[in-house]
Amino acid sequence: MPEQELANLARIGMLDSVPFSAALLQKMLATARTRLQDAQRTDNSTETRFDCAYTAIRAVADAALHAQGWRTSTSKPGHHQTTLQCLTHTLGISPATVRVLDALRKQRNLSDYDGEMVTEQALRECLQQAHALYQLAEQKLAPLAAKNAPNA
Repeated sequence: MPEQELANLARIGMLDSVPFSAALLQKMLATARTRLQDAQRTDNSTETRFDCAYTAIRAVADAALHAQGWRTSTSKPGHHQTTLQCLTHTLGISPATVRVLDALRKQRNLSDYDGEMVTEQALRECLQQAHALYQLAEQKLAPLAAKNAPNA
């Protein structure tokens, strides 16, 4: 049961409980959409496009956690990894896809912290994963945000 898995992560200090906010969920999804659009702009550098696509992935993962009343504890190391791993419980993403997303997270770290260049193949994979994850979020999370919006 996803709720139990997330509660277990909270028990060990990896997640914090937060009140649900439809407005915040909408903002998180808007961030993902904007970053995905920026990632598709071919006038941006490969590294910028990759970073934007990765940020879109993370924004969706954060939104999915928020929709269930959680956020990662940013005081603990590895909060990006935790956010991605929670996708199996929040959006039903397969463990194999989470492993791909985690490899993209590692590539982002190499690029950001070690100056490693992003390959076209890594960019294509990140764009593909970001697009697929955003589409899933639109199906599963956007209706929740709209249904719970103040004017709904």
